[in-house]
Amino acid sequence: MVSPAFAIKLLQNSLEIYSPSRSESKLANFLKDVCMDLGFEQANIDSVGNIIAIKGTGDPVILLCGHMDTVPGIVPVRLDGDYMYGRGASDAKAPLISMLLSAADFPKQTGTIIFAGVVDEEGNATGIKNLVKDKNLSPHYAIFGEPSGIDNITISYKGRLEIRLLCDVNNSAHASAPWLSLNAIEEIYSIWNSLKNVLDNIDVNTTKNKANTVSYSITEVSGGSSHNVTPQKCRMTIDIRIPNSLCCDDVLNLLDIKINEITKEKGTIIIKYHVEDKTEPFQANASSPLVRSLVLAILENRKRRPLLLRKTGTGDMNILGNLLNIPVVTYGPGDPHSSHTADERVYIKEYLTGIEIFKNTVSHMIRLHKNLQK
Repeated sequence: MVSPAFAIKLLQNSLEIYSPSRSESKLANFLKDVCMDLGFEQANIDSVGNIIAIKGTGDPVILLCGHMDTVPGIVPVRLDGDYMYGRGASDAKAPLISMLLSAADFPKQTGTIIFAGVVDEEGNATGIKNLVKDKNLSPHYAIFGEPSGIDNITISYKGRLEIRLLCDVNNSAHASAPWLSLNAIEEIYSIWNSLKNVLDNIDVNTTKNKANTVSYSITEVSGGSSHNVTPQKCRMTIDIRIPNSLCCDDVLNLLDIKINEITKEKGTIIIKYHVEDKTEPFQANASSPLVRSLVLAILENRKRRPLLLRKTGTGDMNILGNLLNIPVVTYGPGDPHSSHTADERVYIKEYLTGIEIFKNTVSHMIRLHKNLQK
């Protein structure tokens, strides 16, 4: 059993290794050495840079997975009173290291624990997409480490469509004579308003809270070639979040129909789109052994029933749950509101409590899984 002092120092050492997306190799090698020192039978780094460590044998196989990468930006690492500051302190090195240390205390005879630290979660999910292709892992249950808060379990995330829209009006003019050509920037906003109307009128047949509605945002716009020339081309990136009552293709098909209609109406204007990301929504079964185990562990430690959260974001849990078709939740110590900020931090007591909750959750999962097999 590791001491609180060791746990705090390990978190601090991890935070001192700057690991923005696609620059996680130094942290991966550090964690590989830590895993071997803590008694894992295997610890390897895969082809995209994920660290994967295994302890124990047999069923059940439980995956504890977090991400090593952070958003860019240095936050000086320091222990200030009851808080540890640093980039990734909340999102998501505190959950990652708490899972590692809970796995280190796992009794080898009772099943298999897989600890995974994946790359590029804050980017294009390269790490988790590669991890789920590994047929040798085959977990029965998985927890993805994110700062849900110690008293909350995230059981649902929305899906995501990222669409790149192009409008090309086939001509341009001097800005002093704008009537000689259509304006691609103006046209693409007209197109976008038509698409918004489609999205706003999707009937999801459920209550209108944020987790159960289609939401959308323009995240990037680029157009024009010069300050005194009307723009011939304009590109727009649209981020669409999709509730569990729908799938990505439900929304995409409606948008495709509307874009084709607009193209016919506009005549000479070229309108194209490309799907950059399509991640399906995911919701865990609240009565699964995984959710029940985590609820029990939190009840034992915190003396209160945790909230089951349905969030409006999209995470690696979606990919794990949908592709592996297993129970998956997201959980971990940390304040999500401090994530990505200049004062990112984690409450040390919550971090240490997270280690114990993960350990107890694993114990309950093993017990419930074996009972189901009888």
